[in-house]
Amino acid sequence: MIPPWTAALISAPDVEGAPILRRRFEVPADRGAVTSARLLVTAQGIVEPSLDGSRIGRDVLSPGWSAYETRLRVVEHDLTELLRAGTHELALLLGRGWYSGRLGWMGAEGVYGDRPAASAVLRVRFADGSEWALGTDAEWTASSSGVLADDLYDGQIIDARHESTDRNPVAVEALDPSRLVAYHGPLVVRHERVAPVRRWRSPRGTLLLDFGQNLVGWLRIAARGPRGRALTIRHAEVIEDGELATRPLRTAQATDRFVLSGGEDAFEPSLTFHGFRYAEIDGWDETEVVGTVEAVVVGSDLRRIGHFSCSDALLSRFHENVVWSLRGNTVALPTDCPQRDERLGWTGDIAVFAPTACFLFDMTGFLRDWLADLRAEQSAAGGRVPYVIPDALKGWAVREGEDPESVGVWSDAAVWVPWAIWEASGERAVLEESYDSMRAHVDRVAGRLSARGVWEGDFQFGDWLDPTAPPDDPFAAVADPDVIATAAYCRSLELTARTARVLGCEDEAVALGERAERARAAFAAVYLLPDGTLRSDAPAVYALAIAFDLLDDEARDRAGARLAGLVRASGHTINAGFAGAPYLCEALTRTGNIADAYALLMNRTHPSWLRPVELGATTVWERWDSLQDDGHVNPGEMTSFNHYALGAVADWMHRVIGGIETVEPGYARVRIDPRPGGGLSWARTVIDTPHGPVGVAWTAEPELRVEYWAPDGVEIELGEGIVDHAVRLPGPPAPVRAALRNPARAVKN
Repeated sequence: MIPPWTAALISAPDVEGAPILRRRFEVPADRGAVTSARLLVTAQGIVEPSLDGSRIGRDVLSPGWSAYETRLRVVEHDLTELLRAGTHELALLLGRGWYSGRLGWMGAEGVYGDRPAASAVLRVRFADGSEWALGTDAEWTASSSGVLADDLYDGQIIDARHESTDRNPVAVEALDPSRLVAYHGPLVVRHERVAPVRRWRSPRGTLLLDFGQNLVGWLRIAARGPRGRALTIRHAEVIEDGELATRPLRTAQATDRFVLSGGEDAFEPSLTFHGFRYAEIDGWDETEVVGTVEAVVVGSDLRRIGHFSCSDALLSRFHENVVWSLRGNTVALPTDCPQRDERLGWTGDIAVFAPTACFLFDMTGFLRDWLADLRAEQSAAGGRVPYVIPDALKGWAVREGEDPESVGVWSDAAVWVPWAIWEASGERAVLEESYDSMRAHVDRVAGRLSARGVWEGDFQFGDWLDPTAPPDDPFAAVADPDVIATAAYCRSLELTARTARVLGCEDEAVALGERAERARAAFAAVYLLPDGTLRSDAPAVYALAIAFDLLDDEARDRAGARLAGLVRASGHTINAGFAGAPYLCEALTRTGNIADAYALLMNRTHPSWLRPVELGATTVWERWDSLQDDGHVNPGEMTSFNHYALGAVADWMHRVIGGIETVEPGYARVRIDPRPGGGLSWARTVIDTPHGPVGVAWTAEPELRVEYWAPDGVEIELGEGIVDHAVRLPGPPAPVRAALRNPARAVKN
């Protein structure tokens, strides 16, 4: 709840670079001690507040990115221990951020406005019961800072020689209080510092640093050198031919520049961020410049709740890669990638990845806030769920000359994401907030169906980045995009019907259920061919048809056999992209082909989940071969080395290898049913549910033994295959308790 807001939005039209907005004020001494002091801050852009020269709060890149036209996040800081009677100064450093900086790969700049602005209210309560408030208004002044330029894509320039002595008037504009929303999600923070594991000189003579992990954040440099010496830092995810591979960044410069003062300097470019493992520093001559360099990892302050490890080191490392990709793509919102000129909230990525995310981290507050933006953008688009949320691509359609329209899987995020949160958290409010949005989505798509009752003819991303697609044509998947879209629509109808039932809307649940049945019947009638195969005969379409329960028993068994046959014929390599790959192992398992699911997961040849790990990946790649076997980057434009979408198979790993599956939302009832295979000799999985830790530890040698633990209030179902091998422990073993206390630790053997 936001209290009455009388402050204005203020900006600095006469200041170059990132301005500092300032206000000196007096805290009266005749009202007794300060008993409460709260600073509420919002911004169109990035704001860093400080009091008397000291930074306030541990958050960075605040208040993040939201649908600015309708929603401005408000961040609250407690200043009670900092305010005393006397003179103080509040300052707000403003960055362009997502509001007026570059967005997207088409060169857009200032999508929402031409300069950042901030609004703040300080509310103080005294011992005598009186209150006093200070807000942003025309009394504030604007000064230049040492930040000469800032952009999320291009980087930041900081000049340590700068002295802020100018005082300029601020521009004032009214702020509509209805746009203000209290932000209850996790703030973006500095998580940890990472030292370089290797330093060397490039063929050009620049200093190169390897941090051993593809991460998201920036470099912190403490240095002393000649006054005016510039240190230029570039960032990249991989090295190619001895130099930084910057081509995958496309137009993003990802370059920071620091100018030394001649004294002891400390630099942190906190108005930008980069996705990188490697950094290059030009201008660092050890004979003249001395100091230290470390990487600062930033991201939303999500609480780690799920852990997995197993006897195969490569598979355990792949799981950690999934975790790091999730961390790197949750900087204020769920993004596709954190490094190039994109970093947008693509709906398809989180649609398929949400179950995995909700097992690994407490995503409830984070995703509920993002879904509020989705609903706002969906409403503005007449019920259509845009490709990205917030919608920085308004009006843009992939096919020239067409208006943008709903797309399968991507637009289904309106349904799939809240359902994943509900299953993980058991919070009914998630469904209450999203139900109208779910209905609007399925109703919108219903209006796009052909006379045959299927979704065909519209533009679709389809099975995006199928490995058979050539580097310059990511749409050219073997799976028919209309089949993918219709399958996704069927699933959304079924989940929306279930949501109606949870919320007690029985009449609507019945009507939606009948629509789902008709959609399934149309899917089978149009796409199930007389010989039992599915149209386009591709692994992705079989996987979705099976995983989404779109076929009757006989057709399902035949589809499972055909899918297994296709997988075996490929040598258990993957022939599916963003839409299909997350469901391959699930579909094989459901149809009795679990050995093929394991063989697919454990394969180490391209395209596979583990080949990138063999090549040194520390995050999940966008393409199966973002880095080719010869060490060169894939020639396509989309070659991110930090994308979580293809890591969605971790959901299957948690449930089938790990053996933990929620049967009732929020893990009130849990099925314990690990199904060992793939040559694994042991696995450990634990999740800190709303009721407490639930975990499974199994060993296969010399014979199967399954140990599990759960709080007394959690009802447990045991799989038929483990009943004679299962032992319930009174609580988590010591290593698991340690991991839960320290979320950075994995659960080891």
